[in-house]
Amino acid sequence: MNQTFGKEPLSGAPQFTQLQGQYLAFIYAYSRIFKRSPAEVDMRRHFQVTAPSVHQMVLTLEKAGLIQRTPGEARSIQLLIEPEALPILR
Repeated sequence: MNQTFGKEPLSGAPQFTQLQGQYLAFIYAYSRIFKRSPAEVDMRRHFQVTAPSVHQMVLTLEKAGLIQRTPGEARSIQLLIEPEALPILR
């Protein structure tokens, strides 16, 4: 298992739910466009969900080893998986 890219099944692709994949794809796309990672408020606006929902998703993605961030530092989310493993952002 490659520890740099999170939890990987035998097929070598990271495991995440469809919704988690959309958040990961958003983080990737936002970072490419704006040259910085999104704030939680940016994700809240895009997905039209509550602030606690976004924060819980960020914690879930971090716990799953799909992202890393620096607590207390704004816009510090970094993807830990290859962009090729991400779904198309819808």
